[in-house]
Amino acid sequence: MDKQRFTLAVLTIVPLVVACGSEKATSGSGSVAEQRPVTGVDWQVQGITAAGATTKAQGKPHLTFDAKNGKVGGRLGCNAVNATATVDATQITLGRPSTTRMMCDASLMGTERALLALFDGRVGYRVDHDTLTLTSENGTTVRAVADK
Repeated sequence: MDKQRFTLAVLTIVPLVVACGSEKATSGSGSVAEQRPVTGVDWQVQGITAAGATTKAQGKPHLTFDAKNGKVGGRLGCNAVNATATVDATQITLGRPSTTRMMCDASLMGTERALLALFDGRVGYRVDHDTLTLTSENGTTVRAVADK
């Protein structure tokens, strides 16, 4: 009789255990999606809000934060940029930027000036799935998405 109970218990529990561990996280309603880290991701800048006006980023600007080396690098729209970057739980301290010195179309230079406003100070950040929002002390907000 004990062998029959044991067999019945195994036949009842095993399918439940297998079913509980086989679900994958998706972006659908009620599911849990993986949260991206701010570091080690190539963040493609989509838009910049400064002085109450939002503009679409021009020139495919992107930033990548490297926690191991304490740096940020990327493109500002026209020129390449590098700086020190210390990332903690809620903010990033950015050093003075080092950039190349090309002149480009006015729209690219506008994006570049707006992004340069983030550097040489602290910015708050929030990652929501594949979207990074950076907010500078002067109120400039940058929205970027993870390169897939």
